[in-house]
Amino acid sequence: MTSHVMRGRGGTVSPWLGLAGFGGAVAVAALLGGLGVAGTAGEYQGLEQPAWAPPSAVFGPVWTVLYVMIAVSGWLVWRRTGWSPALNWYAVQLVLNAIWTPIFFGFGQYGLALVDIVILWVSIGVTVWKFRPVSKAAAGLLLPYWAWVTFATALNAAIWLMNH
Repeated sequence: MTSHVMRGRGGTVSPWLGLAGFGGAVAVAALLGGLGVAGTAGEYQGLEQPAWAPPSAVFGPVWTVLYVMIAVSGWLVWRRTGWSPALNWYAVQLVLNAIWTPIFFGFGQYGLALVDIVILWVSIGVTVWKFRPVSKAAAGLLLPYWAWVTFATALNAAIWLMNH
């Protein structure tokens, strides 16, 4: 991989600094999620859930892999376009991702969390669609995330229906 620099209004940015920036943004989203679920394993287990609901221990490892893929995906697009409208959609989905956990666990608002995750699901789809012409690899890196959010949306809906 070449190590050329991105040029923008603020001068030049090393691609590795850009990757660190995307990693940092995703880490903030993950941290908000982590803070939102700290000490909630018992709450999750105490909810009425469908038989297909995974144990709480599954979520951390899955999200760790997905967050790395999300960061690399955004970085790949940024490397080609700088900040672009496609990355605006990326930012929207990242914010929606970050706020879902506090809504669901912190506030126990399963219906509102369902609204958030449905909008998140649509935003991921738009992001994939916007990323594809720029970088098929970047779009492809978001597909497992989109699939997991599809599953999480169904789980959120089931929990909301079973617990309200």
